[in-house]
Amino acid sequence: MTEPLFEDTRLPSGAPYTADETTMLRGFLDFHRATLLKQVEGLDHEQLNRPVPPTTMTLAGLIKHVASAEDFWFGVRLLGRDPVPPWDAAPPDDPDWEFRSAGGDDPEELRAMLRAAVARSNEIVDAAASLDQVAVAKSRTGEPVSLRWILVHMIEEYARHCGHADLMREAIDGKKDL
Repeated sequence: MTEPLFEDTRLPSGAPYTADETTMLRGFLDFHRATLLKQVEGLDHEQLNRPVPPTTMTLAGLIKHVASAEDFWFGVRLLGRDPVPPWDAAPPDDPDWEFRSAGGDDPEELRAMLRAAVARSNEIVDAAASLDQVAVAKSRTGEPVSLRWILVHMIEEYARHCGHADLMREAIDGKKDL
C-alpha cells in the first residue's frame, strides 16, 4: 500500500479531490483569487507600489491587472458587454494601462475593485448553462472560446501572478508562505 502524500485529506488549495468539473475549476480559481488578496493584505500605498527590481511590476499593478482580466474575460469576451469603469476609460493603445495607473489608486479601493470584479465574474459563471458556453468574442486566430477555456485561462493567469506576488511580498517586508 502506498502512503498518502498529505496527512490532511484536503488539497492545499481547498479544492475538493472529487467534484464535478465546474466545482473543481471554480475551487482552484477561488483559491488563487484568495491567495493574491492574502499576499497584498496589510500593505500600504507605498508598499503596494514599490517595484522589486529587475521588474517594474508592482503589487498594486497586479491587483488592478487581474481585476481587469476578470471583467475582460467574463464580461467583455464571454458575454460581449461593454467594459465597466474604470476599464471603459482605459486608452485602447496602452496595454499596460492598469499596471501604470494603479499607482494613483488607494489600496483599499484596489482590493475592493478586485473583489467587485470577482463578484461580477461569479455571477456570470453562475448564470451560464454549461462550461461549453461559447464566448461572443473569438480567439485571436478566429477560433471559438468556451467558458471552460476561460476558467482554465484565469487559473493560469492567477497562478502566474500569485508567483510574482509571493516573490514581491517577500522582497517588500520579508513575509513568505502567507
